[in-house]
Amino acid sequence: MSETLSKPADATVIDAAGRFPHPAPGDVYDQEQDTAVAQLVVEKNRTDVEPPLIPSWTRTPTGWKARTGIARVNTVRNFRRWVRRQNTEHGHTGQIARGLHRTFLWVQGTEGVQVATARREVQQAQTDYKAAKWGHDKRLLPGKEKDKRRKEMEAAFAASTSAMSKYKTTQREARTRRALRGTVALAPIAAAEGTGVYLMGGNGGVIAAFSALAAFALIGRRTNGGDLYDDHTDKFGDTLKLTDSMLNKVYRDAKVIGADEVLELLTPCTLTADGKAWEVTLDLPSGTPVKKALDAKARLASALGVTVQQVHQALDDREGRIRLRVSLHMPFTGKPTPGPLLAVDCISLWQAIPMGINLRGQEVWTSWVERSGLFGGEPGAGKSAAANDLLLAAALDPTVALYLCDGKAGADITPFEQIAAMYDTDGDPEKLLSILRHIWEVEIPRRRALAKEHGSRKLTAKMAAKDPRVNLAILLVDEWSSYGAAADRKVREELERLLRLIVQQGRALGIITLCATQKPDSDSVPTGIRDILSIRWAMRCLTPEASDTILGKGYASSGHNAQEILKSQRGVGIYMDGEGAEPELTRGYYYDDDEVALLLERAHELRAKAGTLPAGAVPLADQLRDLGDELGDDQADVLAALLDAFDAHRDADGEPAEWLPGTVLIDALTAAGLTVSADSLGRIVVRTDAEKAKQTWGGVRAVGYPRSRVVVTIRERFKLDI
Repeated sequence: MSETLSKPADATVIDAAGRFPHPAPGDVYDQEQDTAVAQLVVEKNRTDVEPPLIPSWTRTPTGWKARTGIARVNTVRNFRRWVRRQNTEHGHTGQIARGLHRTFLWVQGTEGVQVATARREVQQAQTDYKAAKWGHDKRLLPGKEKDKRRKEMEAAFAASTSAMSKYKTTQREARTRRALRGTVALAPIAAAEGTGVYLMGGNGGVIAAFSALAAFALIGRRTNGGDLYDDHTDKFGDTLKLTDSMLNKVYRDAKVIGADEVLELLTPCTLTADGKAWEVTLDLPSGTPVKKALDAKARLASALGVTVQQVHQALDDREGRIRLRVSLHMPFTGKPTPGPLLAVDCISLWQAIPMGINLRGQEVWTSWVERSGLFGGEPGAGKSAAANDLLLAAALDPTVALYLCDGKAGADITPFEQIAAMYDTDGDPEKLLSILRHIWEVEIPRRRALAKEHGSRKLTAKMAAKDPRVNLAILLVDEWSSYGAAADRKVREELERLLRLIVQQGRALGIITLCATQKPDSDSVPTGIRDILSIRWAMRCLTPEASDTILGKGYASSGHNAQEILKSQRGVGIYMDGEGAEPELTRGYYYDDDEVALLLERAHELRAKAGTLPAGAVPLADQLRDLGDELGDDQADVLAALLDAFDAHRDADGEPAEWLPGTVLIDALTAAGLTVSADSLGRIVVRTDAEKAKQTWGGVRAVGYPRSRVVVTIRERFKLDI
């Protein structure tokens, strides 16, 4: 069941800055003592500056505990912030690397450009000299031209010599300056290391090394873009961390509180144990209604940098107090949790049953005794899957009678026909009328007589444990509006009268009524009936009004709006158990068709063993024989005989055998008057390689057939919902 987050008895109220504006509950505030203490402090200090007034409650054990708690929380937060930074360019590894690189660049300086320029001048001068020498040596020129070329060669040689001298001088000066800067950079490190080792040995050397790294981190604290690390302006969506100061900024940006107002945090911002969300309980400033915060959900999500679906606010134990939960990621978008009914053989519907998983990852358990329900949502929202959580649980209790009616004439309840006491899958108002009349005119009088016989006004689990005649019953009416549209006014009024009476009087007599609709409005379920259905589950709706039709007027504006559920969140709805608890977002369990068939096969066996199958329920083997006669299919008789063979061989618990050797099955077919060879049987029931493996039977290894493969063959060949 849902839990209500309440303030611990020793909780300390602190504001966003970590101050203590009020004494903790239970502490005694002594004004005279506080005034005397303040006067003593003033006299002792003997200054013109008045010291700050420190409330006496801060010196109480509760006050010191609060201080220690705040220091611990801040330490943990700072550590988490540091860890989070390490994966970014603001991490200390990145800062040290940038510091080392920048120090290296500083030591290297700009002399490299001057050296490169001088080198280029040498290369050019040498090229000019070679060209002049080639012109002087290789050409046959007259005397004057030869002298001219000789002078050019000599000038080029002099220029080359000068360039080479300049290049060497530039190189020497560059090395000198780099050496000086390197000495400036390394001398403090060497001095620190030497001093540390000299004074403290190895530990001193380690301390000096960390000091050097800290210096490099300081040099590289700015990114290459010139940014410093600052998470004070980051949104929750950027940091995935909720802080006190962030909360105040968010509620101010969302126009919930004023610029000069602060929130009073009753609990620190805490990451949940599963690491999926942050939670905090807070008080709004005096005079600020919770509705103002609930109406600002979209603005809060924008200020936090997340989607609306990630923000969940709920009214706490008094007006003005909010429980806030901010999910790190979109909730309920992964695969649904496997249904727990698959792991049990049978249950008792007199006990609470699991209906789904809430936002906190906790199972939602509901007792349906003396309860009724309304499930609604648009088509495809998961309403039928949610209803199956109750119907399948009821099916696994062999004492529960099922009365199932589907106004849309769909296939949702077709698999339950074999175990239902009465059902209508055609959307026929006359069939619904006959079912309601049977419950009102036969079942309720019988149950009322049983209660009177036990000296009580209602039927209980204790009575059921002593008297097998006492049992629960489920009445499902899916799509009431479809029945109403197909019926005339007189029949519609009679249907509404009977259903209202059954809901009102049947709850104490063990009759659980569940209504479901795909179009939540005033016509889907009459108001007079809807108001007395206690458990509500609003799946995805198209409008806030449709959500309020299921949950009740005003819930959408109070932060419980099923319109905000996304299509990708199938099977998710706002669940309200009707006993005063706050509605909560819950995802129902999902059972696929094969799992439903498996559970209903188990339910059929339980009811057959308990003798509670409806009088009209026909065994599967007999159904196959009827189908064989109708279709002229001889294999139907073969498969029916195989089922009889498995039923004839039961285990220690009285359950049909799960596997039988092929020879035993051939003998059973022969005894039934059917001539089937081993090869023919293998073609009729096609097994996998794993199913063909030998198993031990009577001390001998033999090849056989699993019952499950026979059932699959029947389902696939005759399209039966088994």
